[in-house]
Amino acid sequence: MSNRLAKSLLVAPLRVLLRISAKLRESARRLWAHAALAGQLKAPLPASVVVLGRTCIYGTGAIRFGEDALLYPDLHLETQSQATITLGDGVVLSRGVHLVAMSSITIGRGSMIGEYTSIRDANHKRMANVPIRYAGYLASPIAIGAEVWIGRGVTVLGGVTIGDGATIGANAVVTRDVPPGAVVAGIPAAPIRSRKVSATIQMSAENGAAREADSGL
Repeated sequence: MSNRLAKSLLVAPLRVLLRISAKLRESARRLWAHAALAGQLKAPLPASVVVLGRTCIYGTGAIRFGEDALLYPDLHLETQSQATITLGDGVVLSRGVHLVAMSSITIGRGSMIGEYTSIRDANHKRMANVPIRYAGYLASPIAIGAEVWIGRGVTVLGGVTIGDGATIGANAVVTRDVPPGAVVAGIPAAPIRSRKVSATIQMSAENGAAREADSGL
């Protein structure tokens, strides 16, 4: 029997088996990923959060997720010292997103963060005769509102506030506050145009803030 024939005979039943079991295997993978993430957090992870793959948690695990969040694989979520990360209901974190908090990062309900975006609230300091690794850092909170759309590969720096309903173009570097409804792009990010924030978005943001306050977020 030739190698090609043997391979064909083996592949055919395996292909059928994999097709039949695809949904079961995917459910098991999501369940495992959810449990693995929950085990690394200080706060309970809502059952409604969908975890599609491995999420790497570093530091203290002081991260709180809202209901119905969607988490793609290969996330890097880090909190150090007393820092926190808080995500509202319905937030989407796409593959490869990095959230690193030395102070605090908050992301409002319904916001979507594109692939490989980096949101870090601290910068390294420089001190004479001290390696940069040991020179400490300066941190300032980042606040991202409700229904914000952040494109692929964006960098958001410390101290920035992004208003409700804003849109950040792919690969932008956000160094300054972004008003509600603004559309910005470029390095550094600058306004392209502005759109009116709908009453639905405003109501969503207000309801999310009230809910978070009630839950102690």
